[in-house]
Amino acid sequence: MANKERQVLELEAKMEAPDFWDDNASAQKVINQCNDLKAWTVPYKELRGRFDNVRELLPEVDESADPEFYAQLVAELSIVDKMLSEQEVRRMLSGELDNKNCFLSINAGAGGTEACDWALMLGRMYQRFAARKNWKVETLDIVDGDVAGIKSITLKFTGPYAYGYCKSERGVHRLVRISPFDSNARRHTSFASVDVTPEIDDDIQVDIKPDQIRVDTYRASGAGGQHVNKTDSAVRMTHLPTGIVVSCQSERSQIQNRETCLKMLRAKLYEKEIMERENQLKEIAGEKKDIAWGSQIRNYVFQPYTLVKDTRTKYEVGNIHAVMDGEIDDFINAYLKEFG
Repeated sequence: MANKERQVLELEAKMEAPDFWDDNASAQKVINQCNDLKAWTVPYKELRGRFDNVRELLPEVDESADPEFYAQLVAELSIVDKMLSEQEVRRMLSGELDNKNCFLSINAGAGGTEACDWALMLGRMYQRFAARKNWKVETLDIVDGDVAGIKSITLKFTGPYAYGYCKSERGVHRLVRISPFDSNARRHTSFASVDVTPEIDDDIQVDIKPDQIRVDTYRASGAGGQHVNKTDSAVRMTHLPTGIVVSCQSERSQIQNRETCLKMLRAKLYEKEIMERENQLKEIAGEKKDIAWGSQIRNYVFQPYTLVKDTRTKYEVGNIHAVMDGEIDDFINAYLKEFG
């Protein structure tokens, strides 16, 4: 940690130079590098300071004479322990792409209205999770369901280690509940798939030839005023060699939506290359764990009991309403500790 603190001081000295902003791109890289290091050093300083305070005071306090103050110190120690656990999880986010922003896409599976409603519920869950992390959330694309819910949605999360935390959510999510759309109140099972892609830097080169891309334009749906209903500003881009499809309708201009689509496509192709390389290394090393993209990763049961269980780590909780409110950190941490 001392080495990281020294690097922060060196970078801050660079940022104070008179010619620092002569090259904006280079300056932004220095700022990003400094912020990445501070994401480690600032919490560490706070953690160390709070722990030292408790360590000095706790032996001097008589629990029977001042039980309230003693309880406060014990509570502070619990907070320190939680902060330490969070930092230990952060240490596992050392992958090449873990510190990137990310795109998270949700697609409703078979099941009609019930599946579309489940996709909407998952979208809300991830947006609330991102809000708890103080990340910026943007909705890049959304396709409404025919009756209720959504057929698909693409969100962009901007914040520290967004991809590192969200990558564990890739896969199929299964819902079991009494359907509110069934007049006979029968239990239904619905599926939705989640895909997560890192946002890559502009200086990373990904070769995409114009003749490898098919671009379709269409009229955007959802909120957006009269403009949405009058112009074909939404863009869908297909990479023909791989079949990868991305779409965006968040911007008012078709040109801007094209740029966002191209950025997402570059990200997906680059991630595909990284994952293929990692899979090759796992095969060489004899890796036997199956973490397939299409595998069912988590079950959410509302009836006849409440339970959320991860099929990979076996971690489970009974408070499904808290999970749907974005409290999924424990599932992510369990995944990172086992597969990180």
